[in-house]
Amino acid sequence: MRFPRSVVAQKSASDRARQVIALLWRRELPARPGMRGPKQTVEVDEVIRTAIRIADRDGYSAVSIRAVATALGLGPMSLYTYVPDKQALIIAMVDWVAGDDTPLDPAAPLRERLAAIARGVRAELLTHPWLLEVPPWRLDLGPGRMRRYERQLSALEGAGLSDVDMDRTISALSDFATGNARTAVAARRGAEEMSDARWWEAYGPVLTEAMTGQSFPLAERVGAAVGEQYQAPGDPDGAFEYGLARLLDGLTSRHL
Repeated sequence: MRFPRSVVAQKSASDRARQVIALLWRRELPARPGMRGPKQTVEVDEVIRTAIRIADRDGYSAVSIRAVATALGLGPMSLYTYVPDKQALIIAMVDWVAGDDTPLDPAAPLRERLAAIARGVRAELLTHPWLLEVPPWRLDLGPGRMRRYERQLSALEGAGLSDVDMDRTISALSDFATGNARTAVAARRGAEEMSDARWWEAYGPVLTEAMTGQSFPLAERVGAAVGEQYQAPGDPDGAFEYGLARLLDGLTSRHL
């Protein structure tokens, strides 16, 4: 008897979900009976921490089953006794980092709590830039991400928002912080290759020549002002503080 592809796909998805959830919630779920296979010589936590160290040092693309196994002194195939595959390992890494999220002070003024949510998201991404390369949609929820979400929601509890608007407020703050962090990481990497001053020495004269005879009065005026202010193509830190203040103004005046 042959099952329809949709049925087979659903079963495969269910089996994978069980594997990943068992990995993420390994401390909270009952211990599973012993399974056949190579004896584990390190802890799952060490596998995840090692993968994070590789990603922090060498970038997202450097994380592989082989690279993590080599760093641990294990054979690549033996790592599959700890994690089902690379995707599951990445999910576990994301959840581990989320578990390090800084607690929010429930006694702080509401505006400060909202700002802390955004600052926490941005700080996490600047510390672990590889997170920006992880597809964010449908990431399995582990204890680290759930506890962080609970802390973020607690910062909004009692503010007069509906449950849906509480979630949307967190999303607005997180999305803003993520976008700014992406720019900040790009600026940092660009500066490692060439300083902003050297970049402008190379491109400035060429750009000026190309724009000769063109009329961009507003762009030239504002460009001169920001160039003098930033001494760089942009100012991610300043843009974050300015944008966050405006976002908080809107959130606190209209909804809270």
